[in-house]
Order: sequence, then structure tokens, then C-alpha cells
Amino acid sequence: MKAIIFSAGLGTRLKPWTDKHPKALALVNGKSLLQRNIVYLQNFGIDDVIVNVHHFSEQIIEAVEQNNGWGSRVHISDESNAVLETGGGLLYAKNLFTKGESFLSCNVDILSTINLHDLMAYHQKNKSCITVSVTQRKTSRYLLFNDDNQLAGWRNTDTGKERIILPQKSLTEKAYSCYAVFDYSVFDLMEQYHFAGKFSLIDVYLQLTATQKILGFDHSGDTLIDVGKPENLAIAAAAFP
Repeated sequence: MKAIIFSAGLGTRLKPWTDKHPKALALVNGKSLLQRNIVYLQNFGIDDVIVNVHHFSEQIIEAVEQNNGWGSRVHISDESNAVLETGGGLLYAKNLFTKGESFLSCNVDILSTINLHDLMAYHQKNKSCITVSVTQRKTSRYLLFNDDNQLAGWRNTDTGKERIILPQKSLTEKAYSCYAVFDYSVFDLMEQYHFAGKFSLIDVYLQLTATQKILGFDHSGDTLIDVGKPENLAIAAAAFP
């Protein structure tokens, strides 16, 4: 199985570091976020990795080359001309994936102890189109699931805005962890629904869930740190030696 590590973002929350560097190369105990994610994937047998780049892309490419991909085969998806967000970045990298094979995505600024073997097994057992990782933690933006664990919508509790695709009397709020497993058919579906340019994976999930099986994999209890927030760097350093 291949994986894509989304690394193209501007990392505005990590300023002033990201005024001169990409967030992917921010350090936690002397190891970059990109290195940590690549090595973590190796623990689950994933050593064929796509890294999309935009902000200070040359620094990421240089780091990958100098470190021989930290032991993995690293393919660069170059978005230097325009940042495409997660959904657009995934579609742009289509030709780097293996046709017909499922794959995994993650965000470079997330560090976690999630068991990816369990996530992949859940996806395969349920024959999902997409399986998204979630936890029961407090946030302002939630994915909503029905009684069958099917993605049913999205809600922002700060603004009150929500999108309900599969109405049900009671929907369960869960927080997205930014790990997901996809069936390769998702590329055909994105093209069928005319996705193009810059768009989020959340948009893809909400568009497809009316007709496709998109389930949540709950890994509550695992460590999960959004290192894109400066105040979490010290927390990450304590949790990940």
C-alpha cells in the first residue's frame, strides 16, 4: 500500500518558522515532522510514499534527497504553481498511485499513535470506499455519523454552520484525525463529480457519502497532536522522544 503525506500547506500557524521554512521540516526533538511521519508509516509496512510540496518545496526535496527518503521510496508531487489543499493535492497526484490499489493519506503536521494496521483492516473488512479516522475529542468542527457509522454530515459548533447529507434524528459528532484509507475508485468518482483545482477532502467525503460507503474508524484513546499549532510543539516533544 502507498501513502500520501500532505505537506504542501503554507503553515501560517507556525509563523515565524514558516516565513523561511516549510512546516514539514519543523523539528520535534531534532527530527522533522516529515521524517517522523515517513518512519511511522514504515512501522506498518508502508515504505512507498508520496509527498506533495508547495511552500519552500525545494527545501523538502533537498531534505528527502540528502536523507535517502529516511529509508522509504519517496515520490514528490510538485504543486509549486498553486497550492491545491488536500483534495486537490490528492487528485493532482493520481498518476503516482498504483491503479486498483487502496492507499492511505495523512497530514504532515499530525503526530499520533494510531494503529494503522487496525485502520487498514477495518477498511478492508467493511469494503468501504473511504474510511476516515476519528476520535471522541472536543473541537469546533465535527464529522457526523449515523447509527450505521456512515458519514452523514459536517458541523461547525462555533459558527452553527452544518451540512447534513444523510438526515437522521440523532447524529454522532466525532473529530477527524486526518488519516484516511481510500479505494482507488475514489479518483474516478472525483472526476465524475467534476472536482478540479483547489478543494478539501472534506468536500469529497460529503459529496460521495450519499452514494458510497464512507465509514468512521474510532481510535479514541490514542495520542493525537496537531503540531501545526505552536503551543503544541512542546506537547509533541514530550510525547514523541
